[in-house]
Amino acid sequence: MRHFFSLFMLLGGLCICAKVEAHIDINVVACKTNDTDPEDMVELDGDEIFYFDLKKNDAVYTMPEFVGQLTYPTWAQGAQANHQVCLANVKVVAEAENNPPEQIDPPQVTIYPRNKVELGRSNILICSVNEFFPPPVKVKWTKNNMEVKEGVSLSRYYPNSDATFRQYSFLPFTPQKGDDYSCTVYHQGLTEPETRFWEPEFQDESDIGETAFCGIGLTLGLLGVGAGTFFLVKGNNCS
Repeated sequence: MRHFFSLFMLLGGLCICAKVEAHIDINVVACKTNDTDPEDMVELDGDEIFYFDLKKNDAVYTMPEFVGQLTYPTWAQGAQANHQVCLANVKVVAEAENNPPEQIDPPQVTIYPRNKVELGRSNILICSVNEFFPPPVKVKWTKNNMEVKEGVSLSRYYPNSDATFRQYSFLPFTPQKGDDYSCTVYHQGLTEPETRFWEPEFQDESDIGETAFCGIGLTLGLLGVGAGTFFLVKGNNCS
């Protein structure tokens, strides 16, 4: 049994002209007995609306601007109260079950660029760390086997429907020939750190020219075959 957080799910229904639209509204309250990485966040249909920064005692709205300004002025007091309830519940449940060992799930790690890779054009590498429990994870980046720290950022962790978490690390970079990158993830569920490698792939101009030349040659060849067949058929008809 997981003792890290409490998860509350409300299923709401909206009826318009006899048509029912179901939405899932999730409020996640996460805490740990050592009080690291507490969280109080709200999702609607899988999209985060806002989260409450318990350390700064302030709500951070993450919905796009075009949705409009949303405010929850009374959430601060409730978030602090929820955090205390979460800590108390964790303690009670752990003692009731004779402090069973915490379930541990190792993360699944993937690395990919945010945008289409173009030589010399700035981009962002994303290291996705998914399906792990419990938080936290640590991510280390390298470029050409040298550790990179400048510009690196790590998102907050987000809940999955199976009570595991996901988190993302970002590395701004400019693709160049010969460069290679890696992200290494550390988590208590891994017997050793998990590393994924990535390097940009570019098509040389000479290869593009050869490909175009071959394509033109193939097209002309097919046209020639078609014309020869046509005249052959016409000649047979004339005879």
